[in-house]
Amino acid sequence: MKINEIRNELLDEKCYHIVHPTGLNIYVMPKPGYSGTYAVFGTNYGSIDTKILNKNGETVDIPEGTAHFLEHKLFESEDLDAFARYAKTGANANAYTSFDTTCYLFSCTGDFAASLKILLDFVQSPYFTEQTVAKEQGIIGQEITMYKDVADWEVLFNLLKALYHSHPVRIDIAGTVESIAEITADTLYDCYNNFYNLNNMVLAVAGNVDVDEIISICDEMLKPCDEFKFKREPHDEPEAIVQDYIEEKLSVAAPIFSLGFKESYGLPKRTLKQKIANDILLEMLAGTTSELYNSLLEQQLINTSFGFEQFTGFGYAATIFNGESKNPKEVAKQITAHIEKIRENGINPEAFERIRRKLYGRAVMSFNDIDEIANDLVGAHFDGVGVFDDIEIYRTVTIEDVTEILNNTMRPEHAALSVINPVK
Repeated sequence: MKINEIRNELLDEKCYHIVHPTGLNIYVMPKPGYSGTYAVFGTNYGSIDTKILNKNGETVDIPEGTAHFLEHKLFESEDLDAFARYAKTGANANAYTSFDTTCYLFSCTGDFAASLKILLDFVQSPYFTEQTVAKEQGIIGQEITMYKDVADWEVLFNLLKALYHSHPVRIDIAGTVESIAEITADTLYDCYNNFYNLNNMVLAVAGNVDVDEIISICDEMLKPCDEFKFKREPHDEPEAIVQDYIEEKLSVAAPIFSLGFKESYGLPKRTLKQKIANDILLEMLAGTTSELYNSLLEQQLINTSFGFEQFTGFGYAATIFNGESKNPKEVAKQITAHIEKIRENGINPEAFERIRRKLYGRAVMSFNDIDEIANDLVGAHFDGVGVFDDIEIYRTVTIEDVTEILNNTMRPEHAALSVINPVK
């Protein structure tokens, strides 16, 4: 077993990285004096993983939405489901499936050891039958149908369908009613055996914890596994978008929009420096102190719901602006024009430095939030970066790094606008 203590003298923080004999990577950040603890057990498997290796070593397709379906089913057992077990320890448990990962988590203020044992036990104990799968198909089918009426969800996935031709990111994380109908107990076991391999997983814990206790529990609960073989391959996705405009009508008070720029720069997976430089650029372009934001606000084209994000993972990246507007097309026009103006005139050094310091301070403050710490530890591991690498990059990132992002992204020919209009 390898145990490495990682220190950051600037933050006066330390984190332990343990490589367990079973292959599981474990990260522990003790926070003495904190009343609670937060733990995440994650696998590098999400909704974009629509292929597996079968028993013959061949790559075969699996139904869309399987990762999310498997997340739901893993909480069940032949006896007591995981939520009922957590009720006895007082822990709050949950799980989520993203495009790239599936994570199981809990937070607690007491009885941490018992809660961690439950987490490690149920995630390693799959139990699927054709009867329970059929029941879940009805439940998740209703969930998929329900989300068709959630405007914020629809406006995003309509945008992704307008941007992407074939990459699975264009498909709802839960799949479709038709695709989940193809899932069987054998499908779930095949996917579990492919991706829920401890060599493909990570455990992260932050809070009032003892490292030796966590190692002892892992020694007791973790099960040996075979070598992990699956590897993600980039999708054959063209640079061009599918269409530049898509709209739908739902019961909303006012039109909502999502403007996206499909990006190929930095793929199949962007570096941490590229992500941080992009975050700085977006804050400069459209943050609450920016010229663009205040101009749109003064024209009453947006309200305070306006926001933006860097949407990126394996094989996909997009810059997205979203919000509510009486005239989404005009907002999109002005955003695009402002980006071209900044591209032509160059980045203001004073604005760059102000935003860099702001986001650096935000990154430092994140180490006070045990929920954020644990989830960031999982993300850092799957991205192949160090625990404190982002702090160092925020200190050393340059205006040239941000300019490089500006010169290679947010091109008008790769933009699409998704709008949800009110039903009249």
